[in-house]
Amino acid sequence: MVKLVLVLGDQLSPTLSALREADKSRDVVVMAEVMGEATYVPHHPKKIALIFTAMRKFADRLRADGWRVDYTTLDDSENAGSIVGELLRRASEHNAAEVIATQSGEWRLISALEDLPIPVHQFPDDRFIASHRDFEDWAEGRKALRMEYFYRDMRRKTGLLMDGDQPAGGQWNYDHDNRKPAPDAVDFSGPLRFEPDATTAEVLDLVEDRFGQNFGDLRPFWFATDAQQAQTQLDHWIALGLPKFGDFQDAMLTGQKFLWHSIISIYLNIGLLDPLEVCKQAEAAYRSGTAPLNAVEGFIRQIIGWREYVRGIYFLHGPDYMTRNALGHDRDLPWLYWGGETKMHCMSQAVEQTRTDAYAHHIQRLMVTGNFALLAGVDPHQLHEWYLAVYADAFEWVEAPNTIGMSQFADGGVIASKPYVSSGAYIDRMSDYCGSCHYKVKDKTGDTACPFNLLYWHFLIRHRDRFAGNARMGNMYRTWDRMDDTRKETVLADAETWLARLDAGEVV
Repeated sequence: MVKLVLVLGDQLSPTLSALREADKSRDVVVMAEVMGEATYVPHHPKKIALIFTAMRKFADRLRADGWRVDYTTLDDSENAGSIVGELLRRASEHNAAEVIATQSGEWRLISALEDLPIPVHQFPDDRFIASHRDFEDWAEGRKALRMEYFYRDMRRKTGLLMDGDQPAGGQWNYDHDNRKPAPDAVDFSGPLRFEPDATTAEVLDLVEDRFGQNFGDLRPFWFATDAQQAQTQLDHWIALGLPKFGDFQDAMLTGQKFLWHSIISIYLNIGLLDPLEVCKQAEAAYRSGTAPLNAVEGFIRQIIGWREYVRGIYFLHGPDYMTRNALGHDRDLPWLYWGGETKMHCMSQAVEQTRTDAYAHHIQRLMVTGNFALLAGVDPHQLHEWYLAVYADAFEWVEAPNTIGMSQFADGGVIASKPYVSSGAYIDRMSDYCGSCHYKVKDKTGDTACPFNLLYWHFLIRHRDRFAGNARMGNMYRTWDRMDDTRKETVLADAETWLARLDAGEVV
């Protein structure tokens, strides 16, 4: 009896568990471009084009390897519009008795497949280093689920950057070496740009027709769309970008979108690159002396540490994690996140880069757009859906813990021991943004005061009952308490005035 083998748009790996469990001589691979997946949030056109193009090329790769692939394009007149609908249609065509799938990285799809009226076997996604059981076992009995200790276990498990049973260089973490402020110039050309081929061009026309009104620029389109191109980008970055990546991974510069970042999360998260092989290649650069330990360790930590950790958190805490709002924030997401005019140079830089390239690096996301939303009291679910929509590497398993937990503290401290809030001083230290801003980062009150300065204190005071006892935040409150009463009143009044202008739709 024929079985259907579902392959999703972020599962474009030849070693996928569902493919391993299937019979190439009998079973049928089902892949489909559907409006249900393209519209559950208003995805960036570049993201849609990347996934559709990579899906079409992966389907061709499977066919070349001897698989039968039933592929539905978005403009197919028989397209059912959803993954479930396509599976039912194909099951009827082939009289299929069962669906084989690799577990999705989004609870909504896992649930949808569980409700299918034909048997569905969802196999674990073992492209990750830590299984769900591995993470559950690690988390059991711990009062705090801190990534650093999980990361060390992943180092031991994989052997990456280990010298026997000790970490290379004698330390597990070199993050203190990776916080240099923005340099005067960048000597790396950034990611490779791949010219659209015939397949890509066809998809671009389709996406432009169907999603041309979505936030984001579709063209120029330069992403890698198959495994060979993704590997070429990785090779390029390890040779030329990795050596300085560690030093400047937290830096931001006006007009410099990529600095020394790898931009491979886009390819890792849809399956074009294997995370363990990527880490081994980076480790080889350290062992050969072509990249320093602080850069290689910081990069590997992002993959086998942070990436694996947030996936563990997502599945450990279940579908309701996305609805958490521990701080009770309810302000609507400001229009400036969708490209509305703003006088805040750091925000305009981050949002404009997001619009043009469906990309911003982790500090732009955490300490600019995320920090502002947290300080301003934006509804974390609205922000979560924005991040999910606008970034090409965003899938819920990785995006939601980063937003709900790390960025917005909406999970009440599951991931972070304190909120990641800062005044304008941090942005000034790590970037050149403030020098070109309408606001003055040195001004603490008044019309020209940096909004991050005003909102920083507003946030701390409105949440004092929750955070005053936090050991990592005590100095902040002691600083506030030393201010004279007149200054305190002015800071809070100016913050309220600024927020009122934001709510009124004024350009701020």
